[in-house]
Amino acid sequence: MANRREEERERLRQAREERESSQSKSERRRLFLAYGVAAIIGIVVVAGIVIAIASSGGSGGGGAAHLNPASGSVNGFEPDERAGTEVPAAKETDLTKAAQKAGCVVKLKLRDEGKEHLPPTATPPPYGTSPPTSGNHAESPYQQADGAYSEMPDPLFFVHSLEHGRMEVQYSPDLDEDAQLELKGLYETMYGGTLLFPNDDMPYEVAATTWTNLIGCPEYKGQATLDAIRAFGRKTWGRYGGEGTGAVKGPTPVEPEI
Repeated sequence: MANRREEERERLRQAREERESSQSKSERRRLFLAYGVAAIIGIVVVAGIVIAIASSGGSGGGGAAHLNPASGSVNGFEPDERAGTEVPAAKETDLTKAAQKAGCVVKLKLRDEGKEHLPPTATPPPYGTSPPTSGNHAESPYQQADGAYSEMPDPLFFVHSLEHGRMEVQYSPDLDEDAQLELKGLYETMYGGTLLFPNDDMPYEVAATTWTNLIGCPEYKGQATLDAIRAFGRKTWGRYGGEGTGAVKGPTPVEPEI
């Protein structure tokens, strides 16, 4: 009788161990499966982050607009990602002669209209030139970032960019598409420390500004206008404003890739 009870206990013990072993294996499988799913999710998340950074150009900007967020803020304005037309090398590098050939007016060392920093929601002051060349403007970090834009940023933002030594090339939105793409091509040779955008509130078809300096062209004349803007950049870019040119990447108006 005793032997029969011992045999029964032994049978129950073995059955219990088999159940526990089976449960343990099942739990390990579920654990390994959970780890596998977590790993896959992690890989997908990391890949998404890498793609997002690559798409945005990272901290140094990217794409045809060459946005450089290290230089300021985009402030919600749309970038111009159009590919510009390749432009020919400059024929005239002297600013006075280039401006005369293009029929442009050059105004250098204009009155400094002030450098007070204002909240980004402030009403822009009545700037004394069109386009503006100096004056009170939005506080950091709302200076308009280097880049090409398909719409006109708020003057409160882009005037601050001028104080950082930037050059801003502007054109009438009514300028024909071919001419716009030529200006975009010029910008692509000098995008470091440069902004390009349409301006529907100036008396010129094409203009360029630096802090307290302006070149205004009533009519776009192709090569002649491009040469005049290049010469203006070489003479005035990065030399005025007082806040330094920092965070400049790529070619500049002083040393464009032409």
